Amino acid sequence: MQNKLLIVIFISLFSFAYTATGQKLIDSPYSRFNIGTLQPQGSFRNLGMGRVGTAMRDNSSIDFTNPASYSSLDTVSFIFDFGLDYGRNFISEGVTRYSSSDIDFHHLIMGFPISKGWGFAAGVIPVSSGYYKITQTVTSTDPGYDATTGEYTVNHNGDGGITKFFVGSGIQIGKNFSIGANLSFLSGQLKRDNSFVFSDIYNVFNNNSEEKLVLGGVNFDYGIQYVAAFKNNYFLNIGASLTSGNNYKSKYNLLSMKYTAYSVIDTISYVANNSAKTHIPATYRIGISFGKKYKFITGIDYVITKWSTSSIPPGSTNYAADTKELRFGAEFIPDKFSNFSYISKIEYRIGGHIGDNYLIINGEQLKEYGASIGLGLPMRTFSKTNLFIDFTRKSGSPASNFHTENYLTLGISLNLYDWWFLKKKYD
Repeated sequence: MQNKLLIVIFISLFSFAYTATGQKLIDSPYSRFNIGTLQPQGSFRNLGMGRVGTAMRDNSSIDFTNPASYSSLDTVSFIFDFGLDYGRNFISEGVTRYSSSDIDFHHLIMGFPISKGWGFAAGVIPVSSGYYKITQTVTSTDPGYDATTGEYTVNHNGDGGITKFFVGSGIQIGKNFSIGANLSFLSGQLKRDNSFVFSDIYNVFNNNSEEKLVLGGVNFDYGIQYVAAFKNNYFLNIGASLTSGNNYKSKYNLLSMKYTAYSVIDTISYVANNSAKTHIPATYRIGISFGKKYKFITGIDYVITKWSTSSIPPGSTNYAADTKELRFGAEFIPDKFSNFSYISKIEYRIGGHIGDNYLIINGEQLKEYGASIGLGLPMRTFSKTNLFIDFTRKSGSPASNFHTENYLTLGISLNLYDWWFLKKKYD
């Protein structure tokens, strides 16, 4: 047991250190707005099933989107789940094509029971990414060229993101009900630089603005689940969860300058607000799942977030809209306990999601939909390697100056399950 603890501590420290300094370096112009591009929530099992999770509960997995599920963890067990993902974003606007990619740490989650029907979980997961690079160069041959201004280049760059740390507990009440809660801490920063560089370095001042938002604060997730067991191992789960809205303590700075190619000449303006408030709204989830133990499970979630009530410095009123999303997925296991065929023991997953993106541009809301597949490759005991592939498209009408993003994600995680608190009968 001592060796296991050392392994977990080492991986935990490495992953937390990496999360604190790393970020997803996948270019998306939509990350320029609000708190950036929102990252899908859930373990890789959930993401392989179309992000379904509200009514999911499993003794060998941690479904942190509904903390009531922690009550399903086996006694004397320990679960440790960490994953990496590779993303590639294909951007198109008319005949213009561009792509970017990156591989990054995705999550670290662990859970164990406190007693029968009472579980605990903790983890670190990404919330948003603010990385983008946009460059436009206007030369004398371009239609928008103005001889008075001359040739120039516009650069818009962003980086940073927001991360969520959580600890939570779920407990079973009676035979069918479970409730749970997470205490979450959001922290991170978003940086945005905008520069206008003119070719005439002698007679024209270049302009640059640097924008930075830092936020942090505590929030809560609440969840409830009802489980109905039927004959022949069939079951029906109903779940609901809430991530409460909250005002996060923030610092916002904006520095604008004009300069030549040789030195900084003057500060145009400087705004510093060390007592700003960032309001991230509540998210409501309701879900249902039906299946047969050790054989299959199907699920569907409906998720609503009131982004129109958000407040993100310097202002998100015209760029954030309420979102509604439908998620659905299934998992099938041919023969979980087969002694002859490894392929029969594999968990096969498929799912999809369709709904709104929270970004609104020129009065039109961005649409988002996608599909996913996944595998759970069994290891010893109930441990497994989870794989998933997700394809998500973000698009809108060309009349509103939308570009299309086709986002491909591949993920791999180790979901380690072990009996940690059993006394050995024999040495």
